[in-house]
Parts: sequence; C-alpha cells; structure tokens
Amino acid sequence: MPSDTDFSPEKIRALKRDNPDKRARDLCEDAGMSEAQLVAAHVGETATRIAAHPDGIVGQAHQLGEVMALTRNISCVHEKVGVYDGYHSGNHACMVLSEDIDLRIFPGHWKHAFALEEPTAKGLRRSIQVFDSAGDAVHKIYMRDGSDEDGWSRLLETLRDADQSDSLRVTKRVPAEVPKGDIEKADILRKEWKRMTDTHQFMRLTSKLKMNRLGAYRMAGEPFVRALATDAVNQMLHAVQEKSTEMMIFTGNKGCIQIHSGPLHRLMAAGPWQNVMDPRFNLHLRLDHIAEVWAVDKPTQRGNAVSVEAFAADGALIFQVFGVGKEGRDSRPAWQEIVAGLPGLSETEHA
Repeated sequence: MPSDTDFSPEKIRALKRDNPDKRARDLCEDAGMSEAQLVAAHVGETATRIAAHPDGIVGQAHQLGEVMALTRNISCVHEKVGVYDGYHSGNHACMVLSEDIDLRIFPGHWKHAFALEEPTAKGLRRSIQVFDSAGDAVHKIYMRDGSDEDGWSRLLETLRDADQSDSLRVTKRVPAEVPKGDIEKADILRKEWKRMTDTHQFMRLTSKLKMNRLGAYRMAGEPFVRALATDAVNQMLHAVQEKSTEMMIFTGNKGCIQIHSGPLHRLMAAGPWQNVMDPRFNLHLRLDHIAEVWAVDKPTQRGNAVSVEAFAADGALIFQVFGVGKEGRDSRPAWQEIVAGLPGLSETEHA
C-alpha cells in the first residue's frame, strides 16, 4: 500500500469526483489506498468522525430502529436486516444477540469510525462505518426506510469525535496467517479433538499445540475432517435452498463475525458471485476465491457439530456453515445428510 502522503485528502476527493459510479471498495483497490482514507477525505462534507469503540456504536445502535448490518471480508459480504438488541460488552469480545442481528465483536480492531450522509439518486443514504488500523472495513450499519432519524441525530451528537480532520494514517495490512501444523503432534491433536465438549475449545486446542485452524484440518484426517471439492460450496447452497434446511452462516474478519440463522430462499448467480437475495438477508460470495473446503466434525455435549468451511488461497477463512441446533428448530440431522452427500476432493485435485 502506498504511503499516506501519496493520497492527500484533495487528491482522494478528486479521484472520487472523477469516478462517481465506482464502488468505494473497487475504487480504493484500484488506486492502492484504503477505504477508510477515502471516507476520511470527506470529513466535513459527507462524513463525520465518531468514537470507534463498539460500546458506543453498537451499544447505542438499538435507538436507530430497524437497520441493515453488514460485515465482510474480501471474498464474502454478509447483510442482515434487524434491530441491534441484546448488546453485551467485554474487554476482548463483545456480542449482539438478537433474533436477526447476531454478532461477535473484537473491539481491539475497531480503530476508525465515521457517520456518513451521502446524497444518492434515491435520497440521502446514512451509514455508520468502522475500520481497522489498516483502513479495511470491519462493520457497517445502514439506515433504511423506517429507521429512526431522531435516533441517528442522538447517536451522532453522543459519539461525535473532537478530531474532525480529513486525513488518516493507516498501518500496513497484516496478511492472513499461513496454515500451521506439526506432524509430530498429530496424535495429540486427534486425541484431544475426541475429548472436546464445545466447539469453542477447538481454538484453545490449536493454540496450545501451536497450530491454527487450517493447519489442523490438513493434519487431522477422517473422521474429524473431510476435504471437499471447491464446487461443494455452491452445491451445498443449492441443497439447503431446495430442502429448506435451516443453517447458520458465519462471515467475518478480524474485528467482527456476523451470523445468519435460517433457511435460504433465493439464489442468484452473477459472474463469479453466488448471491443469496432474500428479503432480510443477502450474501454475496466469490466462488472463484475458494481454494480449499473442509467438512469438519467436532464433538459437543449436544451432539456433533458438523460444518462446511471455505478458505481462500492465502489461507484466510471465507465463511463457515453449521446446521441450526436451537430447541424446536434442530436442523442438524438434515444438514449432516447434505454434508455427507457433498463431493470429496479427488486425488487429481489434491495433486
């Protein structure tokens, strides 16, 4: 990424004016700057700096009424309509637990935040946008028709930052961690894997063994994991749509994970993208970014948790999918049947 001095606020604003119809992320990627720098350059015009901590933003977002929550990584965009109820603060992790908005938040990555009021052909578009230290988007909240405009005004008044400068310094983007495993500890991994009683224990186990998620999957073997064909993800989406199977889709980045629980109704492919276009849930997935797919089986006190997990070529996790295991809504048997029918990775693909 070029240095901050390569992009003065004036130069960034001129770039935006010269490309009025280009999506912000695409404009930034093509220019080699961060999205947060693009937003910051418009402070005093369409953007206002606000305090970035989730206790302020997410803790007060309920007063906005029904909004759209957006969390993304480079390969998957997750959009969910709902109300920010049930916020739980924490030093290292925060949560939103409501029927529609379901988030896991890591406040250490919430470094820059802005309130945007942008004129469009359909009227004023209002949003809260949060970025990490490299200027990459962590989480966004979009106002909708029917959202509480008075709540928006109160939130801005409360969170407005004393610093309203239009330039922003960012750090170098940290690449995804390469897969880490240790063949000498493979037997320990499998032995401890069998003893798990909760899926959250998995990350503690890999950390103790100085591995990471993808490195452990590559070592564990069946019955713990099964390598799937990259096309299995698209087949899985079509299968859960056709069978109306409820699923939990986890999409995120280092600062936020967003979860959808429910069925999928409308799939629409467009070029490399597979899109879920449901009334209150949208997902935009770059199928061509998927390099590895794993079916993963972890034991828990409530039965085995089976997931399908997709990774990019650099080892970054794109998304995870589980069956819904809520009382009265247990779709796990139907989900496990779908996963069992997904195509495995052929020896040709392995080579």
